[in-house]
Amino acid sequence: MLAFTFPGQGSQRPGMGRAWMEHPSWEVVEEASTLTRRDVAHLLIDAEQDELTPTANAQLATFVLSLVVLDAIERVGVAPTMCAGHSLGEYSALVASGALGFEEGLRLVAERGDAMHHAAVEHPGTMAAVLGADDDAVEAACQRAEGEVWVANYNAPGQVAIAGEADAVARAGAIAKELGARKVVTFPVAGAFHTALMAPARSRLRKALSDTAFSDPDVTVIANVDARAHPSAADWPGLLSAQLCSPVRWRQSLEALSGLGATRLVEVGAGGVLTALARRTLPDSEARSVATPDDLDTLVDVVSGNETWHAYATAHQGEHLYTSERVVISSAAGTFTPTPGLRAPGPGAMSLAGAEGGGGNSLVAVGDLLGTVGATEVRTPFAGVVVGFLAHPGERVAAGEPVAWLRVQAEGA
Repeated sequence: MLAFTFPGQGSQRPGMGRAWMEHPSWEVVEEASTLTRRDVAHLLIDAEQDELTPTANAQLATFVLSLVVLDAIERVGVAPTMCAGHSLGEYSALVASGALGFEEGLRLVAERGDAMHHAAVEHPGTMAAVLGADDDAVEAACQRAEGEVWVANYNAPGQVAIAGEADAVARAGAIAKELGARKVVTFPVAGAFHTALMAPARSRLRKALSDTAFSDPDVTVIANVDARAHPSAADWPGLLSAQLCSPVRWRQSLEALSGLGATRLVEVGAGGVLTALARRTLPDSEARSVATPDDLDTLVDVVSGNETWHAYATAHQGEHLYTSERVVISSAAGTFTPTPGLRAPGPGAMSLAGAEGGGGNSLVAVGDLLGTVGATEVRTPFAGVVVGFLAHPGERVAAGEPVAWLRVQAEGA
């Protein structure tokens, strides 16, 4: 089983988007720039490290590049069975799973980055990696430091991040060395992320989350806060709010993915930090990253034989599935909005292999409007019954990608 993992802040680096400029998926960057009214292309191509480091820039750039890579992977017909994202990467995972629309994800990431920046200004702090000590030793070091310092990330066996006020972090690091840690490395950040010092950001983000529509994920998503799968849309606003002030349980999340059957993990986006953590945590699993277009060919080779519904899509207006079934294809790229009144898909609508379980039964005639992709209308070339949508409201789709599934009268019947 294939799992996608998505990197968080800290994976950004100058020029990380340059390799994608000529790829069709670069249109994601153009769309993100329009929606956020920021020059995202500049951040991905020309920005130097000092410009990329501030929280708001780092998070926006990392999130958008992950979606560029995700779009490119979807174009070659590869889809995951489950997802997880490290900190900021959890938002990418939710977009990948269909729980969040592209525009909603962008809006939340922009708000989150700005809120965390201001919280760090109000309550300055820092972070450090403690290497070579177990979780209990690091937790004990934080408690003995008698200051504002906590465990922030459980990244891998022998790799735990701590965060808090600078003096307290330094004391906790020294105590951790006394308890057997091999090394303590300070991160070049100005905030104590995933600790109580982020409380002002949590209050601000909670409002944005309450204004956001979530959907039930189409594939399993493991949450940072408790390393558990949450199939209900109702859980995610609270989980994302809690995540700001709670440690990222990444090692436990990887173990949860493995426990659910994931044997192949693909890091989607900049760098390869999560790939290294996966290899350390799950040595019997296969882990790799897709950070450039050249990595796509390798990925396809690795997962060859894993057929997904994307493989049925072509750049035609309609495509046969079975004698009585068709999919309707988008002729443009952009975010999908279904026509109001058509019944929403239910469980199973994302699968082409079993019509039972599709959630819609609205009758449509040839030429009826099924929805829009950006400003482009999607009209059905078939008459029949809408079994379900293959794209969620707000999901970004590529040209040639199927958006709806119809059952029509068999030809010649």
